[in-house]
Amino acid sequence: MRDFGTGIGLLGRGFRLVLGNGGLLVRGALPALVTSVVLFAALVGLALGIGDLVTWATPFADEWGEAWRGVFRTALGAGVVIGAVALMMVLFSALTLIIGGPFYESIAEEVEDRELGGVPQAQRIGWGRSAWIGLRDGLRLAGLAILFAVALFAAGFIPVVGQTVVPVVAVFVGAWLLAVEMTAIPFVRRGRSLRERRRALGRRRAMALGFAVPVYLLCLVPLLALVVFPAAMAGGTLLAARLTDGQDL
Repeated sequence: MRDFGTGIGLLGRGFRLVLGNGGLLVRGALPALVTSVVLFAALVGLALGIGDLVTWATPFADEWGEAWRGVFRTALGAGVVIGAVALMMVLFSALTLIIGGPFYESIAEEVEDRELGGVPQAQRIGWGRSAWIGLRDGLRLAGLAILFAVALFAAGFIPVVGQTVVPVVAVFVGAWLLAVEMTAIPFVRRGRSLRERRRALGRRRAMALGFAVPVYLLCLVPLLALVVFPAAMAGGTLLAARLTDGQDL
């Protein structure tokens, strides 16, 4: 639990850094705004049409009793929406980092200079490379998100568990994938690969989740991501330093 609390504290420091510097906030908010509008519209469309979609996809349930049909289709709809939210959170971070790569690299660099005294021999990423890294890592993580979404979708049919345990597991899975995404730039600046990033986060999984679970939940609130994402970038930079440089933050 101590590591989990440390992760929350690193995110809190990220909020203080961003809210205390209007330039950081604006730089981080602009790319997040573009992505938020697109993905939120898609999610609203899915939520509004999920009833008709589930009914169309399960004609065999028309002959069932009303109670069983309702439970089945509700669980199915909930599973689809939960899976879509998990996938969209991964896509949100990936697309935002692709669109705003230079903005977030500048945030990471400023946080490193101010809080860590800089990073020796830090690599310059640039927009082209950051876009490629975001696309490559985003596709890999989206694939994992889809696999987990399928498993959670199937588990959603389990009475009680599907409506209680599954949503909680979905949050932690989505948060873990988000932690991998939000630490991409500071890890790449240190010359670390995706595999090394995942191993480093895995060694301090509770800390990574303490950082990422609040980010995941807060980003579910419309437009709040405009503040959360820049703060998460700053906090993710501090988390990466803690895991790779041994910085006592």
